[in-house]
Amino acid sequence: MKTLILSTSDIEGGAARAAYRLHQGLQTVGVSSQMLVRARFSGHKSVIAEKSILTKLGPQMNNLPMRRYPNRERKLFSSQWFPDAIARKVADIDPDIVNMHWVCNGFLKIETLAKLNKPLFWTLQDMWAFTGGCHYNEACDRYKDSCGRCPQLNSNKDRDLSRSIWQRKYNAWKNLNLTIVTPSSWMADCVRASSLFRDRRVEVIPFCLDTERYRPVDPKVARSLLKLPQDKQIILFGALSATSDKRKGFHLLMPALQKLSQSGWGENIELAVFGASEPENPIDLGFKTHYLGSFQDDLALALVYSAADVMIVPSLQESFGQTASEALACATPVVAFNATGLKDIVDHQQTGYLVQPYEIEDLARGIAWVLEDKDRHKALTVQAREKAERVFALELQAQRYIALFEEILETARK
Repeated sequence: MKTLILSTSDIEGGAARAAYRLHQGLQTVGVSSQMLVRARFSGHKSVIAEKSILTKLGPQMNNLPMRRYPNRERKLFSSQWFPDAIARKVADIDPDIVNMHWVCNGFLKIETLAKLNKPLFWTLQDMWAFTGGCHYNEACDRYKDSCGRCPQLNSNKDRDLSRSIWQRKYNAWKNLNLTIVTPSSWMADCVRASSLFRDRRVEVIPFCLDTERYRPVDPKVARSLLKLPQDKQIILFGALSATSDKRKGFHLLMPALQKLSQSGWGENIELAVFGASEPENPIDLGFKTHYLGSFQDDLALALVYSAADVMIVPSLQESFGQTASEALACATPVVAFNATGLKDIVDHQQTGYLVQPYEIEDLARGIAWVLEDKDRHKALTVQAREKAERVFALELQAQRYIALFEEILETARK
């Protein structure tokens, strides 16, 4: 079986890394897998970069329709209207199946999917596939109907850009041989509620990771290499644009940390942040804070997770939440809100703490609960690693994908 994974990038960003990890997993179990991307950073020969002029122009052209909405929220919104060269490239590669991942930002035109002429599997990294252009719906449920009056566009018209994008998707995709894969049960529920995909087959397969790369490192060694103190408990927070992307929840973590500091933890804890640089005007978080910068290398990230006593993932919405699964693999308990994709990763009071959404006091309480009892913390670390090995290992998830691919291919042959 020849599989082809479509992704805007191979390893730049969380969505790309999820796709690349599946690619690695498929290869590990002997499947012929290739990736087709716009931006290749891994250098792996099985990753093909599509370099046509259409692909290069895609990102900036994708943003042109947004100019009609000068008062829109400055969030990612993808129209995917510009032509691409993907269908021709897929025909040249001639795989048995095509597995799409994050294909936005001008990479894959909506209407191209019908031209691929292969069984299609779409692993959803966010909500864009079934909305009128936004990547996370926030409080809006118009994707359950046909969009329009989009709050992210600050639009008060039914027939706005979001309705137009929704209509293009409906027209182009209604007859596709398409199976949806989501990384969490929350995403699957959103798909089933959507007007575009409610009648599609949906399978839940968590994102995988290499548990040999993401594994516990001696905390003393990790802290020494990262120049973190040996005599403090370390709280870790990190994500792409960790402190600037509101969806990542830093604005909720700040008051929770301040409450924790005021309750007597100030001398015992320090904070480490990755995915963000130290701000010019430092924020008082109640604890000494170490800004570690950004990391792309798996082994470096494993060091960061291993150096911490607890990882905080206070995101408002996540299709999955790979920083949480990565932390568990490094035997670091996780505190997160009991909402969206993260509730599939963290088991309450077994591998961490699930906080009442979106309560700041309970967030502070959850952090304290993980840290305050040494014996309990030790049990949490053991159970965290066991969960990662049992649920998120590359080979396990690759086998689940293979079984799904083979089932659909067998049905197509009949």
